[in-house]
Amino acid sequence: MEKKTARLTLLIDPHKKQAFERLCAAQDRTPSQVVRQMIRDYLRDHGVEYETRPGLATRDAPGRE
Repeated sequence: MEKKTARLTLLIDPHKKQAFERLCAAQDRTPSQVVRQMIRDYLRDHGVEYETRPGLATRDAPGRE
C-alpha cells in the first residue's frame, strides 16, 4: 500500500473538472483514485522506477528480473 502523504495541486478548466467529477462518481470512484491510477500507468508506460514503500521498488523497474 502506498503512503498518501504528498499533495499534488493542479489547475484545470472548471468545466473539465465538473465533467471529470461526474464521471468518477458514475464509476463509484473518487477523483483522487483515478488520478493516482493514471499516474501509476504513466510511470509504468515510461519505464520509471519508484518505491511504494521504503526499500521496495516496483516490479516493473528497469534492470530487475
